Amino acid sequence: MQKYFPGLLLCFGAVLIAMTVNVFLPGVSPLIVAIVAGIALTNVVRLPESTAPGITLASKKLLRLGIVFLGLQLVISDILSLGAPMLVVIVCIVGGGLLGTVAMGRLLKMRSGQALLIACGFSICGAAAVAGVEGVTESDEEDVVTAVALVVIFGTLMIPLIPFASQMLGLTPEMSGMWAGGSIHEIAQVVAAGGIIGSGALGLAVIVKLARVLMLAPVVAILSLRQRRLGHSSADGKKPPLVPVFIIGFLLMVILRSTLPLPTVVLDVGHLLQTALLSAAMFGLGCGVKIRNLVHVGARPFILASASTVLVAGIALAGVQISSLLA
Repeated sequence: MQKYFPGLLLCFGAVLIAMTVNVFLPGVSPLIVAIVAGIALTNVVRLPESTAPGITLASKKLLRLGIVFLGLQLVISDILSLGAPMLVVIVCIVGGGLLGTVAMGRLLKMRSGQALLIACGFSICGAAAVAGVEGVTESDEEDVVTAVALVVIFGTLMIPLIPFASQMLGLTPEMSGMWAGGSIHEIAQVVAAGGIIGSGALGLAVIVKLARVLMLAPVVAILSLRQRRLGHSSADGKKPPLVPVFIIGFLLMVILRSTLPLPTVVLDVGHLLQTALLSAAMFGLGCGVKIRNLVHVGARPFILASASTVLVAGIALAGVQISSLLA
């Protein structure tokens, strides 16, 4: 345990800074602050080797624990309130985004693992999806940090673009909120865009985004089953679990939140833990993003990220317009 202490201490310091920034600037997500801090720190100074084990632990184990507590944000009744047409749209966004991005990755002759990570990050829930899927696929560390960096870059660009495009297209605030929730990568980025749109858009944006987050469970389960069927195993010879433990924990938290009247203090503590754990994980992931390595990966990941962003946003926009006509 002692070997993890220096890196975990560094992550803890980053979490404190990120959450302090959020106190004074409520519109700025601690997760975004943490990942930007990680990227900045690792590219400005050379981190001691002693911090590596703790940072790796944060970016993998703590992230999955954070995903478990993320389940406390989801209430099934809120998601069902979107209506059947919008729920079908959300399935199409995730399914179409995944299949379309992977197909475009093949056309670009990219590694299948790299294309899949980008597809999951852009179609489901950003960096958390990238890291969650990485555990049940054969992916290089470079592919993971590249996908995370692309989520940060393109998701941040979407924050002003979706509200601006919504206004140009003459969408109602409700439609704009659903489009933001259906097309932007990270929850924090959705909240920022929904806040810009205003007029009740934020609530709808978050519910639609959380419905996409819920799709992480079946996607990871399907990918895990695929890995087992193909006979892939980890370095120690173990096959991927039928359903990863953290996904089971995530679903249990969703069921708990949806069926029991949990006290406000429990929800507040759960939200605090989720934010702290995911912020630590985002800082850890950010520490793996070397700008010089991004330059060396070439243009193809950026081309795929651009195409995937347009694809997911296009499916979401068409779906929102159709569901509004059917409502």
